[in-house]
Amino acid sequence: MKTNEAVLSTMIEGGITRGFTLPGLGITWSLRAFDERRSDFEVVLARSEQCASVMAQVTGKLTGRPGLLMAQGPFSTTTGAFGILEAYFSGSPMVILTDTSCYDGFAQYGVYQTMTGDYGAADAFAVMKTMTKFATYATQPQEAVYGMQLAMKHAAAPRQGPAAVIMKSDIIQKELPESPRARLYPTGGYLAASPTHADAAAVSRLAELIARAERPIIVAGNGVYMSRCGPALQAFAEANGIGVASSYHGKGVIDETSPVAVGMIGTWGTKASNRALQAADLVVMLGCSMGAEYTRFRDAEMIRPGEQTLVQVDIDARNAGWVYPVDLAITGDAAEVVEMLSREAIDSSGREKRLAGLAEIKVKNGYGVIETIPARPGTVHYADIMRGLDGFLSPGDLLTMDAGTNRIWATTRLCLRTPNQLVAPGGLGGMGWSTPAATAVKINRPGNRVTGVIGDGGFVMTMDAVATAAENNLDVVYVVANNAGLGMVRDNLGNRKIAVDFGDHDFTKVAEGLGGKGLTVTEPDQVRDALEEAHRMGGPVVVDVKVDPAASHRDCSDYDALEPLAS
Repeated sequence: MKTNEAVLSTMIEGGITRGFTLPGLGITWSLRAFDERRSDFEVVLARSEQCASVMAQVTGKLTGRPGLLMAQGPFSTTTGAFGILEAYFSGSPMVILTDTSCYDGFAQYGVYQTMTGDYGAADAFAVMKTMTKFATYATQPQEAVYGMQLAMKHAAAPRQGPAAVIMKSDIIQKELPESPRARLYPTGGYLAASPTHADAAAVSRLAELIARAERPIIVAGNGVYMSRCGPALQAFAEANGIGVASSYHGKGVIDETSPVAVGMIGTWGTKASNRALQAADLVVMLGCSMGAEYTRFRDAEMIRPGEQTLVQVDIDARNAGWVYPVDLAITGDAAEVVEMLSREAIDSSGREKRLAGLAEIKVKNGYGVIETIPARPGTVHYADIMRGLDGFLSPGDLLTMDAGTNRIWATTRLCLRTPNQLVAPGGLGGMGWSTPAATAVKINRPGNRVTGVIGDGGFVMTMDAVATAAENNLDVVYVVANNAGLGMVRDNLGNRKIAVDFGDHDFTKVAEGLGGKGLTVTEPDQVRDALEEAHRMGGPVVVDVKVDPAASHRDCSDYDALEPLAS
């Protein structure tokens, strides 16, 4: 058995049955082996390493099992870094299979593309170590097999993330030795693990704190999203009158029209969530890192250690007390902790008063209201897109978002009703993520209706994913919020327009050229109809929504100062 065949068998043993690639050198040499196992393993050909990396990351995010990126060394570490970094920052299980591109022994001679770390070469191993949980450099066939076993193990272990196997190119087509000195064993034994269980006494202590609190708030994060415990959390919160806010990773894990939902926190979250968090006497950070962007960059009026009781629940003990000092830390999976809390006898006599307090904050701060904002003739406002999505999304829909102004309008104004309906980048959060993400969502969830929202700047970066969707006969709709520029940068520059304006491109023609179809929207009342029509058309469809360049993210962001609470 050759190295490439053995590595493929190892991946299949470990449950990886699909890989995303734009092949080059060592990966090219492996394609024949992959083709021979096509009944067990699917190769998805992307048009760029950037898109392939996002598709692999999204696969991990959706399934909870490692998504696979296969790419040549110099490109897996550069353009492919886009999805790898998103996986690293957002805790998505992912495996990267790459090579050193050293052309059979020419690494020491400065051959082009070489990534061995020799003189005149770059170093794939060194680069991968900066953005993965685990990386290994295999110089022998058996090292590639064992390295893949460990990569799958590390990618899936808490906190999940990317792991890389870098193979010296000249071993990829070599035969494995029949009796290697370092013996190889079946993969299953390396992946075997039992979950960390939360301490029952600590959970009981949390139940006591909840019972005594007047204004408790739970902040749901990526741990809730990945454990899929949103419905259970909502039921527990509603039974006890506990407010539920979220980070960006946790947006939409519960029905955001619930009486307990207050929305996403942060400058680009809802005013209601920030003020509910400020008013809380107990803050339970459930699978949420409480990164600076979620707390308005540590607004001193928002989170107040010593004045508020702070509890952090995380699957990784290192994350508790990472950003804020806490009064109680619980190490465990969010789903298990919610289930344990639900079994506790908690005095809920204060439920109605708590709910009334949440309702008052929500009404006062316009929670769930999508304004009607005029746009110049022949264009729409971001608010119109959100209103169209609000009326369109059903329980069978999945929605991907991108970066920038279009995302901020969604995080602050769009109330999602179906848990885990939103698939969004919350780690790296780079422009261009949504188009390949929507494509990958449809590959992994073929039974769902999939819509991706993206700005025109981001769409041009990764619009090749539309071609991948066409080549795979995928029904995906990409909504391009086309304001002919970099909206958020434009807003931040004020009256000075420096390097922010693009041409008003016709993305319907682009879609047709890539094998898809296109629609153009120029009026507010066309948005909902265009969404319906685009999904009826079938195949990949780009909806080019002409957005007023003057529409600003500042109209929906929470830049207002938090007033000190009355003593």
